Amino acid sequence: MSGWSIAEAARVLLAAEDAGTARGPITEEWPGLDVRTAYAVQDEALRLRLARGEKLIGLKLGLTSKAKQERMGVDRPVMAWLTDAMVLPAADPLPKLIHPRAEPEIVFVLGSRLAGHGVTAATAMAAVDRVYGGIEVIDSRYADFRFAAPDTIADNASSSVFRVGSVGVAPTGLDLTLEACLLEADGAIVDSATGAAVLGHPGEALALAANALAERGLALEEGWIVLTGGLTDAVPISPGARVAAHFTSLGSVTLAG
Repeated sequence: MSGWSIAEAARVLLAAEDAGTARGPITEEWPGLDVRTAYAVQDEALRLRLARGEKLIGLKLGLTSKAKQERMGVDRPVMAWLTDAMVLPAADPLPKLIHPRAEPEIVFVLGSRLAGHGVTAATAMAAVDRVYGGIEVIDSRYADFRFAAPDTIADNASSSVFRVGSVGVAPTGLDLTLEACLLEADGAIVDSATGAAVLGHPGEALALAANALAERGLALEEGWIVLTGGLTDAVPISPGARVAAHFTSLGSVTLAG
């Protein structure tokens, strides 16, 4: 198919998200969609989101495990934008989505601006004000979650909504490598992990984000929320299902389908 462009891809993917409809991978119709171009699509979609009144509040990381990177054919995690429209308030059920899946996350709220280059995990953690537990609900606009790496980057890394828990802890003295999480679905524990699942330490993901943004002339801003990546595989959420993430130090987070 001819006629693809950054603007058209952003428009098509945002329309699919708004309508709750899935489509085939764009790379099958636009072989020239590479990782760099996909991030430009993501940025254009953000521009459209802001133009309709959404506010930029942070960043999310995905594919933070080596196994997932190898599966997708990339050599680093992917990043995507978070807006206020993606926040799922504590009392709200999930909105209507295409094929939602939940994954537990360690969430940072930044107390100061964090800019690359050369940011280390220690430098990154010094910019963190509070650490929370959270659940991100991913929802690809591609049928059957079938896509190549540029497809998912262009699709804002399958973003939909996320919920942050109520327990915020200062990072000082918190061992995030050993911070454990149990993922519960309908009363049964279905998976578990520790913070080490995210690049060995979630601070490594934060540093990677700061350095990668620096390559694009951008930085992580004070007050931003950063979802550091799924601790476990994502669990499909069926209508009426209940999913909860239970953390050692960061409390519990629950959502209902």
